Amino acid sequence: MASTSKTGHAKNVANFQDLIEFVTGYGATYNPSKNSLKLPQLISLKASAEGNLADVITKNTNYNNKVNERIAAFSGLKSFSTRLVNALQTTDATPETIGNAKTFNRKMQGKKASSAQTPTDPNTPAPTTISTSQQSYDQLIQHLAGLNSVLEAETSYTPNETDLQVATIQAKIADLTAKNTAVATAYTSISNSRIARNETLYSTATGLVETANEVKKYVKSVFGASSPQFAQVKGIEFKKPKI
Repeated sequence: MASTSKTGHAKNVANFQDLIEFVTGYGATYNPSKNSLKLPQLISLKASAEGNLADVITKNTNYNNKVNERIAAFSGLKSFSTRLVNALQTTDATPETIGNAKTFNRKMQGKKASSAQTPTDPNTPAPTTISTSQQSYDQLIQHLAGLNSVLEAETSYTPNETDLQVATIQAKIADLTAKNTAVATAYTSISNSRIARNETLYSTATGLVETANEVKKYVKSVFGASSPQFAQVKGIEFKKPKI
């Protein structure tokens, strides 16, 4: 379901198109001296706003897809960690070495990767913060890297199972790191896209909402407060949502 703010952004742009249609209908009578209120500039501003809205949707979908890829990559990591410790216990490793491995495994088992380990709908709005989940995934990677360092140092740890071998674990750590970084990168992208959208729609001097209100004032000044022309545009609603 679309959020109220998302619906509000799109509604403002749609209403701005309605305003442009009325302005176009006034013909040569609509002739403001302020450049930003002229019809070509209004059309250009609307096109920019539409582009911003589309970009947010694209970046939002990409972010959620990256989150889903990360969830899949980290799935089963805790059980995998336990398997590694079990494999180490079948070697000639000392009790101290096994104890070190178990310490990292306990940290792995106790750390929650996210409050919700379920796939995300690509249409769900990206969160306004990423720090908590990002840090927990970072720590899971650290725990696996620590466990792997214990296994690397143990010369008798030479499992025949490919997925338990040190080289495979190293590749897994690299993949987890890449997918975790991809989420952070995608989050930065959607955050910047939102900033650009909000600047186009809501900046004090040049934003779409401010421009729309100035157009209304100009129409009122040209045709009069009781004119049918002003009646056409005065009820077109433009709102600045909480962002």
